[in-house]
Amino acid sequence: MRALTAHTDDLFAPAMHRLVHDDQGGIRYWPGAIDPDTAQAWFEALHAQAAWIHLQRPMYDRIVDVPRLLANYAVDALPPELPLAGLLACVQARAPAPYSRIGMNLYRDGHDSVAMHGDKLHTVAAGHPITLVSLGAPRRMLIRAREGRRETLAVDLAPGSILSMSHASQSTHEHGIPKTRRSQGPRISVVFRVRPSSPVGTGGLAGVGAT
Repeated sequence: MRALTAHTDDLFAPAMHRLVHDDQGGIRYWPGAIDPDTAQAWFEALHAQAAWIHLQRPMYDRIVDVPRLLANYAVDALPPELPLAGLLACVQARAPAPYSRIGMNLYRDGHDSVAMHGDKLHTVAAGHPITLVSLGAPRRMLIRAREGRRETLAVDLAPGSILSMSHASQSTHEHGIPKTRRSQGPRISVVFRVRPSSPVGTGGLAGVGAT
């Protein structure tokens, strides 16, 4: 497993790391996209004021808690008290697309996680990326190829970083946030997607993915 760690105070860190290559841009990572003070202020605002909900889901013969909190917003109806418009502008400057939905995930501690997965392709518009901003504590993401030697890349997502995954990469790679036993502060991922004009099962929180 390869590991990538980039710090926002590293003057020699490249502006962008290309982690996976494909003809739609692959998977790209900007470690210092948002300055630390702004990133912290935005984290605090979202942590305190977003409409977080706790979901449960069926698994085999029982109902289990989804191990994170969720929130979801339409880009054309952003609450003015939340810094989502500023986050959208930062994302558009690096991975432009006609984003229509913002899904957020609050990982409260190291027990919160998401299993390895790829976005369901029928819930995201073809040709457009899925782009996320990390706020709060750093957290490790795993990116794993679906075929071949299934090489895995570990990326320590820094606060204020942006990661953009092409639509095509959802077929070739999967990603997840594993549990950790280390002391872990809360992290918010703010995920921008382009939903199809007539999506199936993407209303409300039904189409929210996690990263």
